[in-house]
Amino acid sequence: MQEQESPDRALARRVEEADALAGEWCHEALRRLRPGLETVVERIAGGVVGFFGAQSPLTQGRGLGLAGAVSAEEIDRLEAFFRRRGVTATLQVSPYADQGLVDALGRRGFSLSLFLNVLVRPLARRGEGWESGEGWESEEAAPSPPDGVRVSRVEAGDAEAWARLVAQGFAGDEEVTEDGVDLNLLLFQEPRAACFVAHVDGRPVGGGSVAVQEGLASLFGMSTVPGFRRRGVQRALLEARLAYAAAQGCDLASVVALPGSGSQRNAERVGFRVAYTRVMLSKRYP
Repeated sequence: MQEQESPDRALARRVEEADALAGEWCHEALRRLRPGLETVVERIAGGVVGFFGAQSPLTQGRGLGLAGAVSAEEIDRLEAFFRRRGVTATLQVSPYADQGLVDALGRRGFSLSLFLNVLVRPLARRGEGWESGEGWESEEAAPSPPDGVRVSRVEAGDAEAWARLVAQGFAGDEEVTEDGVDLNLLLFQEPRAACFVAHVDGRPVGGGSVAVQEGLASLFGMSTVPGFRRRGVQRALLEARLAYAAAQGCDLASVVALPGSGSQRNAERVGFRVAYTRVMLSKRYP
């Protein structure tokens, strides 16, 4: 008799598969936005591996090793995907991935480059056990945004201004790159994504996005421009996207953050908790 999958593993699979699927729709969205740009995605080792340009943060593999044992031939394909394009192989791997895959990557020279915490928050109770949200649901009602902060959904006509705003939030005092702007613009090519902007006293100061897939809301791409941080902008953006996700019928929300970061603390303040930690593995090719 087949062993039943544990609730923790089932949760991780759900989040990781949604993340891998996002790589595929980002590929299609970017092709519509920039038809001449070379982008490639392939299904390898149970996940999705994508190339979006040598400097793109989307050029990596996600959701690997969750469909069972990964063969040496699949790992050969994985390496060849990056090697023939002359870019560093970057892979996000969950603790529930095939152990044989992790061992093989270590033998082949992949090294640990980063830890990423995956946090989740239930939006509606469904079924029993871990996913029901027992012990995870915040007892506090979601507060109103801080005085002077207003969050609204971005319309297509404001896409360019919003994309530059969010890119500036990530760049800080550095100059915004067009690639960074395009990463945000592609979201307006995808019907599963919704983008939000925060205003302080009428001025746009931050933004964030959410993608809805089969009841799971993935929150990402949140930034605030310098000079307006620590004023409740990120919390307001989180709460607005959670409210949107609940209205779309989602029962679970996820967000990824560096361990101990301000982003993680902000997420925890609105009811998110760490579910598991991914590792980012990388390998440079000559």
